[in-house]
Amino acid sequence: MILSALLTSVGINLGLCFLFFALYSILRNQPGNIPVYSPRLFSERKAQEEDEFNLERLLPSPGWLKRAWQPSEDELLSITGLDAVVFMRIFIFCVRVFAFACVVGIFVLLPVNFSGDQLTIDFSNLPNKTLESFSISNVNDGSNRLWIHFCAVYVFTVFVCCLLYYEYNYISLKRIDHFYSSKPRSDQFTILVSGIPASAGSSFSQAVDNFFTEYHPSTYLSHTVVRRTSKIQSLVNDAEKLYRTLGRLKSTNSRQRHKREGFLGLFGQKVDLVDHYERKLEDIEDNVRLEQLSLGGEEIPAAFVSFKSRFGAATALHIRQGINPTEWVTERAPEPKDIYWPFFSASFVKRWMFKIVVVVAYIAVTILFLIPVVVVQGLTHLEQLETWLPFLKGVLNLTFVSNLITGYLPSLILQLFLSIVPPIMILFSSMQGSISHSQIEKNACTMLLWFTVWNIFFANVLSGSALSMVNIFLEPKKIPGLLGEVVPAQASFFIAYVVTSGWTSTTSELLRLFPLLYSFVQRLFMGKDDDEDDFEIPSIPYHSEIPRILFFKLLGVTYFFLAPLILPFLLVYCCLGYIIYRNQFLNVYAPKFETGGKFWPIVHNSTIFSLVLMHVIAIGIFGLKKLPLASSLTIPLPILTLVFNAYCRKRFLPIFKAYPTECLIKKDRKDQDDPTMTEFLEKLATAYQDPAMKAARYSRNDDGRSSPLLQGVEV
Repeated sequence: MILSALLTSVGINLGLCFLFFALYSILRNQPGNIPVYSPRLFSERKAQEEDEFNLERLLPSPGWLKRAWQPSEDELLSITGLDAVVFMRIFIFCVRVFAFACVVGIFVLLPVNFSGDQLTIDFSNLPNKTLESFSISNVNDGSNRLWIHFCAVYVFTVFVCCLLYYEYNYISLKRIDHFYSSKPRSDQFTILVSGIPASAGSSFSQAVDNFFTEYHPSTYLSHTVVRRTSKIQSLVNDAEKLYRTLGRLKSTNSRQRHKREGFLGLFGQKVDLVDHYERKLEDIEDNVRLEQLSLGGEEIPAAFVSFKSRFGAATALHIRQGINPTEWVTERAPEPKDIYWPFFSASFVKRWMFKIVVVVAYIAVTILFLIPVVVVQGLTHLEQLETWLPFLKGVLNLTFVSNLITGYLPSLILQLFLSIVPPIMILFSSMQGSISHSQIEKNACTMLLWFTVWNIFFANVLSGSALSMVNIFLEPKKIPGLLGEVVPAQASFFIAYVVTSGWTSTTSELLRLFPLLYSFVQRLFMGKDDDEDDFEIPSIPYHSEIPRILFFKLLGVTYFFLAPLILPFLLVYCCLGYIIYRNQFLNVYAPKFETGGKFWPIVHNSTIFSLVLMHVIAIGIFGLKKLPLASSLTIPLPILTLVFNAYCRKRFLPIFKAYPTECLIKKDRKDQDDPTMTEFLEKLATAYQDPAMKAARYSRNDDGRSSPLLQGVEV
């Protein structure tokens, strides 16, 4: 890519960013858009709609930037939870890394690269010259100036590792402090027990009660056996759909409520749809009650077992319960609202088969995604595009068109294709048998991260050679040399990708275009909905946002010494992301679950991978640049980095897996003086009841039939 093509891409995306900022500052002030741009505050009744017209609403204002910047981290923690704070710490970590990298890269490495004469540079026609002139490729082979890059790699690695240690330690302490300051939660007192052995003449519920009464007599409190409720849940879903349909019908005029009963509403007697659907809704409710009276289907060998203390639950969790290790298997229970109930409706064989299907489907999607990657790489090279489409040769010769195609279009196309991947990864993760929504998002986050690394990074840098991806597995010894040769050549593409997928995509997060359009259509055709009980506050999709940040971090670490020109663009992206997502957490998103910062180990591991990848590339490129001594002296660096990672895993990772005895007992002793603990322990008996087993009334009848049917059944 030439410099003018990059400037074209930067200009287009910078213009879009300013446009999105201006539109957001105007649209957020419109009364009808409060549920779109401040849904969390609207739900908490902290944002009120004003009917009086005000001219200031139509003028862009940067006031929201100040309001997003002002809250401290502790205030953000109290409002959004620890997961949101950890998410923001990712941006803080990246800002510090790229700020240091910019100082070294722009003021030290970039002048060294540009002053080389490995590539011919015509200063009179600089805009039409390739961006490789600013990369390490322009440094002469065997030049002593390469030792500057060697020192920079060592210094940068030490800085990043020190910062990693600081952040890991900081977040682990935050996790402990958050545990001490939090209110009692059901998951802290509860474990999930599976593999309950069947015994003749007794149910799983009786087996659980007998077992834990005998072996945990002083700490055992209650239990809830899990049942297959897929049929009941299907009926409940039908009832909810009918209830929403009734709400829409009641807001329309009486003529639209009448329809014929026959085929497509063309034949038969006319009926009032409101009365028709209400009767149908009552029938569904009756069927739900009948299913609940039959105890909601068969028991499965799993139960949520609650204890009187956190220490009691932790003891049962970490000690093997039975002689047979396949029986009485324990695992940590999620919060009741975090449970993914469809997991329990699937049989063991079905879940096992789904895991195999997910592996095969994941590989298939990864391979299929190579098609848009090949197309994108063709667009970055006009000579290839002219070969494929010779009839466009005349158009491609136009300067602006060629700059647009090579500088902006490839990264835009790749971003559009990549936008459909996160929902696929969520689907794959849910099929694997996760018991909670947080676990599904964590697994999807990891899957999407490595999918992005392979398909956006490796597939792009290796696509120049048809056999490169095969050779990288067949001849591992050639990996450093191969990466050292192909990675610097793709620096210009990734700079454009950062600008398109980073700047523009992150700024468009402010607009919330699809919720805005949906709200507009709803107000236009259905009128204002006065029923705020169905208003749902969105939650941030960690599974898609965290991998994107981590991928940009990988690009910054990898290209730090290869093409430092990318660093300012990454620093701008991190600053934009920091202020934009602070605003979104304060106004838009509400926590769907709370993991206590368990996403941070993913951040740490991906950073270590990025460092090791940089070291491997450095070994290869120093060898290609005929500086074998520097290549040999770089070999200890990935080894030392992995040793540092092993130390961090021993030092900090256990804190993210389970709270230590010291914390649990201190917290239990503190709660002994809490008068609300008795009420909390009483509620534990029904906290883990399947939502399908809870009574819900939608129809208009109020004859007492909607009273709870299952009280104390499985306790």
